[in-house]
Amino acid sequence: MFSYRHAFHAGNHADVLKHTVLIATLDHLLEKDAALTVVDTHAGAGLYRLDGDYAGTSGEAADGILRLFPESNAAAAGTPPLADALARYLEVVRDFNPKGGARIYPGSPFITHHLLRDHDKLKLFELHPTDARTLDANIAQLEAGRQIAVLREDGFGSATKFLPPPSRRALVLCDPSYEIKSDYARVLEFVTGALKRFATGTYAVWYPIIPRPEAHDLPRRLKTLATKSGKPWLNATLTVKSSKIVTDTSGAKHRPGLPASGMFLINPPHTLKARLQAALPQMAERLAQDRNAAFSLDSGGA
Repeated sequence: MFSYRHAFHAGNHADVLKHTVLIATLDHLLEKDAALTVVDTHAGAGLYRLDGDYAGTSGEAADGILRLFPESNAAAAGTPPLADALARYLEVVRDFNPKGGARIYPGSPFITHHLLRDHDKLKLFELHPTDARTLDANIAQLEAGRQIAVLREDGFGSATKFLPPPSRRALVLCDPSYEIKSDYARVLEFVTGALKRFATGTYAVWYPIIPRPEAHDLPRRLKTLATKSGKPWLNATLTVKSSKIVTDTSGAKHRPGLPASGMFLINPPHTLKARLQAALPQMAERLAQDRNAAFSLDSGGA
């Protein structure tokens, strides 16, 4: 169950969607003075080198974050300026690369810490032995003290112990690898339990969109959960290419990499939909890998 390493996929199109949504959500939540607790159920290593062995092997960042940098995308010349949410995302990534470019890519733990204030809290869960050690070492460099807790525990089983936080303000990010099919059911079970404990928290779930029934059922079931709970919800998806298996001239069949992903939020900020309405078309245009690139944005509830 520990074969997945996000280092191979850092900065890809799914990260662009996920982290644009995360930053826009945090920007809104941090407008209030009261302390915010952020719980990350599957934190990963926290920080990645896009020129390192892992990300360099896959090259996925070249079709993700790097397409948004004018200095690495000649086609960007003369194009309209980036929407506010995308520009803000790039601003945060640039903060980790003072010499320019995007050699260092921040995962959700470092993006979140970068935006949090001194009185906010960050709870990070990671079970993968290698990533947990790397996360520990990366977080130690921040010298953040008790503001950040790194726990080598199952986020699905343990993260709800921090809900509700004393300030009764929290964002929960649930971003498993989905390398085993049971992850889909566990996400739904986790969010269901978390909502019962803390009905007013903001919950953000990333999910892959692949040819697997569980992947298509998850957002529908989350929508049903939110609706039955009387909570507002928002679902944003980004498709960059076809999911169909292709056959080359030799007759060999090739399954494409991740073609699409989504972010489902329960109790989203009321400002998020408008920001994504402007950003998603640009994501689909700039990150497109074939003519099947598309996006969707739906919302509902109270």
